[in-house]
Amino acid sequence: MADAGIVRVQHCGVAIFCRRTPLRCPACGRPLPRAGLLAAPRRLPSPFRHGHRQPCAFLLRPTAGAFLGEYDGKSDLHVGISNNNGVVYHYNEEGVHRAETGWEQCISVPLVQPDMFGLLQQWDELLEEFSVGEAWLPHRYEEHDHNCYTYALAFVNSILTAQGKRQMSKSEFTEKFVIPQTKKASKYITVHRELTANDFYIVPLPDEEKQC
Repeated sequence: MADAGIVRVQHCGVAIFCRRTPLRCPACGRPLPRAGLLAAPRRLPSPFRHGHRQPCAFLLRPTAGAFLGEYDGKSDLHVGISNNNGVVYHYNEEGVHRAETGWEQCISVPLVQPDMFGLLQQWDELLEEFSVGEAWLPHRYEEHDHNCYTYALAFVNSILTAQGKRQMSKSEFTEKFVIPQTKKASKYITVHRELTANDFYIVPLPDEEKQC
């Protein structure tokens, strides 16, 4: 499902989310000012990325449907690792898959900095070599203890080990890298859903952000 874009306008103590900036404030009815930094409409950046255009990244998407479609915020997420060409390696009960489609709307956590040339050059080979290991055969899959997240994090930790760095636990990786992204996504999904049903979504601003 395509994202039509969301605009945020601040006025009369509220944040107004909409697809197109109105001439008048839907909260107070007064004309919206066209000047001033705080009053200027701002496009709300989407937290979602085209996974096949995100090289060397940890990717999350709903197991079924899309974030801006059927996803209810509670359903399971599926994770994978992309190579330099945007092929997404992911693991389930059928083993490791190498997907060239299906990850067009994801949360993306970059794993390699642009200046890490040596790792970038080796990434695809390391990912392929890791993925053919016996640990990721279909019969080894277990929904709660040996799943897609286990696979992706194990690969990340194999890279950290090769670099002489400390491995990360699931809770540590999730808290540091995943939760900040999913929080942004959750807020965006809420606004998107409201604007699917209504022209505006109005949220009171904290006192320190309020302006006339």
